[in-house]
Amino acid sequence: MNTPHPPPLRISTPLPATVDDLVIALTQAGYVCDRPLAVSVFLSLRLQRPLFLEGEPGVGKTQLAKSLADVLGSRLLRVQCHEGLDIAQTAYEWNVQRQLMRVRLAEASGRIQGEAAEAQLERSLYQRDMLVERPLLQALTQPTSPVLLIDELDRADEPFDAFLLEMLAENQITVPELGTITASAPPITVITSNRTRDVHDALKRRCLYHWVGFPDPVRELEIVRRRAPDAAANLAAQVVAVVRRVRAMDLLKAPGVSETIDWVRALSALSVVCLDPAVVEQTLGVLLKHREDIEQLRAHDTASLLRELQDKGWLEQGT
Repeated sequence: MNTPHPPPLRISTPLPATVDDLVIALTQAGYVCDRPLAVSVFLSLRLQRPLFLEGEPGVGKTQLAKSLADVLGSRLLRVQCHEGLDIAQTAYEWNVQRQLMRVRLAEASGRIQGEAAEAQLERSLYQRDMLVERPLLQALTQPTSPVLLIDELDRADEPFDAFLLEMLAENQITVPELGTITASAPPITVITSNRTRDVHDALKRRCLYHWVGFPDPVRELEIVRRRAPDAAANLAAQVVAVVRRVRAMDLLKAPGVSETIDWVRALSALSVVCLDPAVVEQTLGVLLKHREDIEQLRAHDTASLLRELQDKGWLEQGT
């Protein structure tokens, strides 16, 4: 006799009806999204599959999850990955202090007498009220679907990939002492990676994949103007043009969109309305994060770089 499968879980949050609706909603939330990325996000929502985003640091992977939570009106739960990350930090741990207090109270009251009493006490130490929920488990126990951001997974050790497999595939976590905890409202999961190591294929197979590259100049300019609205329009266009040229150099770390925004904000704070060699030299530490990259750009001659862009018409048009 075949056992019927339980009905699939459904995301409890109202979703945009079309890809265009999603693009508009993200734009209103301050995230300028190109259509291929919007399609990946839309399919992730409709198919209820985790979305795995890879790309250079600073291209907007993390911000997408934050903006998506705003669009859906969902709670954002975040796991910031790092070396040595374990279950206790990300999923759950037992409240040891509370367990010890229960044992001491039982000892003080004389309730621990005989094997049956000891077994009953032991069972009480591993009940649900003794469990401290961390973000991964919290994502399964919310009354409505949250957005779960597993950020920079590549920074965690490889065994952590294996721990995520059950949750990504089944929307559940097994606690050996307690049993399996399954979501009633499955989380909307976004995983990001800067590709400092290869993430296990078994994990990627459970996700929809999208590579997030640097935006084209027109879209980057739109992003900058939305994120730094007080900056002079001409300054924003000039900065985008310069950053585009800098990214073409052989750098240790090409500046991301976040660095472009930071540079525009820094220049605006200095009341700069037009780039010149001196102000570029003085603020390179906002744009570049390695001494070797800063020295390379200075050796390239900032003044000649600006003249080059001026001759091409990039500084006036920001294209």
